[in-house]
This record gives sequence, C-alpha cells and structure tokens, in this order.
Amino acid sequence: MAAPGSVEEMRSRVVLGEFGVRHVSEGTGNRGAVEWEGWQRLVLRRALLNFRVDVIHMDESTLEFDMVGIDAAIANAFRRILLAEVPTMAVEKVFVYNNTSIVQDEILAHRLGLIPICADPRLFEYKSEEDECDEINTLQFQLKIKCSRNPQAPKESSDPNELYINHKVYSRHMEWVPLGSQADNMNANFRPVHDDILIAQLRPGQEIDILMHCVKGIGKDHAKFSPVATASYRLLPDITLLQPIEGEAAEKLKKCFSAGVIEIEEIKGKKVARVANARLDTFSREIFRHDDLKNLVRLARIRDHYICE
Repeated sequence: MAAPGSVEEMRSRVVLGEFGVRHVSEGTGNRGAVEWEGWQRLVLRRALLNFRVDVIHMDESTLEFDMVGIDAAIANAFRRILLAEVPTMAVEKVFVYNNTSIVQDEILAHRLGLIPICADPRLFEYKSEEDECDEINTLQFQLKIKCSRNPQAPKESSDPNELYINHKVYSRHMEWVPLGSQADNMNANFRPVHDDILIAQLRPGQEIDILMHCVKGIGKDHAKFSPVATASYRLLPDITLLQPIEGEAAEKLKKCFSAGVIEIEEIKGKKVARVANARLDTFSREIFRHDDLKNLVRLARIRDHYICE
C-alpha cells in the first residue's frame, strides 16, 4: 500500500481531493519528438512485461475483467476492439413475401437487423457483394406468423392476450432454415440470443411472412454487428482509512459510500469501520461533505489497474 504523500503514491495512485485530483499525469509533459518516441517504447515495453488479465465474472451475457499493468491508451484500445473489431452474425437482408402489419417493411427490416443472433462466427466466412449465399457464409431464418381470433375467449374480455392468438410477434418465432448441409455439418441450434424481443403486434387477419439472411460482420461496418451493448473501463478504487473510525462516525462513514464498500465490525464491544470491497465504490465524494470525516479517509485510484465491464 502506498503511503499518503510518498513518491510511490505519486507514481501509482490518482488521489481524489475535495476540490481537485492529484497525480493525474505521469510527468510525460513537454518532451521533444525523439524523446517522446523513446518514452512510448518504454511504456509499451513495460506494459508487455507487467500486463495481465484477471477475469472477475463471466456468464452468458456479461463479462467483467481487470487489466493490470497498462495505461489508459492501451485500455481504450481494448475497449474499441470489443466494440468494433470482434465479428458476429446479424441479419443483413430481409425478403418480405407478405407484411400486412402496421409496421412498414423498412422499419421491420431495421428491427430484425438489431436482434442479436446466437451463432459462432468462426463457423462462417465473410460474404462479399459478389458472393452467392451458401452454407459457409450465410445463416437463413424464416418468420411466418398470422394473427387470428381466439374462439374460446370470454365474451366480456377486452384483454388482447385472451382475444387473439399470435397477436405479438417475438424473436422466438424466428426459425432457422438450414442451407445446404448446415444441419449435418454444424452441430448447433442457431437462434436469437433472447427469445422475448418484441418485433411487432398484429390483429386478426394480419400476417408476416419473411425470409432473413444473416452474414458475418464487425461493428466498424455497422453497429448491429457489435458483440457488446456497452464496453467501459474505470480505474480500480483504493480507499484507505487513515485512522480507526468507531461508533456513530463508523455508521455515518458507511452511508457515504456505495453499498458493500464499508462494513461495520464489532471489536471489543465497539463498532469499527473497515474497507470491505473498494471496487464497488463509484466515488461520489460524499465523504467531503462531512468535516468530521473528510480528513480521516484517502480516496484514490490505482493508476495502472483498469476494471473493464
């Protein structure tokens, strides 16, 4: 832990004060072109030696990981790669055979293009404008649905869910239609990532009959190919209690931070505050509103430790 006011603190921490932020720059300021180029090589060499990635949480829809030992430029490069360079599959062409809903063909096609498709892009090749659609560059989906009245609906009901059948068109109604030998060669069940995305609403007699072609692409070409909804990074918080905080002051301190950051322990019959999980804090600086607490806590961020979410 870097001691407050030390050289190590200046090098490794960005300190948040009541009226400003200290140690923001690493001191790379007014350098000549040759010296600056040498500094960049030094930073890159240091990053390659010390860089590591720690996966904190991962499931089907979210990923949280830490990048340690790099500066903001490299962290931002990773963020931009996630947004624009990682390929996915998305609806590129929509063939409308029948659409009697109130949603225009163009709006319907736009909605379908933004539905995320659960498919491994490594199984497919990029498709150019001149290429024909085949099993190695295209996924095909069909959406065919018609709304009708429910003959068993209560006469006094006014609820569309009781009166009509298939009056809401969801992404789960999209059915994969294998091309060529896809069903035999690809051991996969291609489908939308979420089956509850509302596409359109119908009334009796209205129907939608369309065919969709999905291709491989990247977010740089169109946002629909971006594999993430958001990708952000922030510096890891570092909260230090400069002296023991007990009793009512400990309770007040806990309320100054996000839930889970500060915990209260019983030690020899006294309530004592301790830092439980600093990474949960959002640095609202609420602590600086309390004159009896603001000089008892140091708020900082670790300069080369990025939380990516």
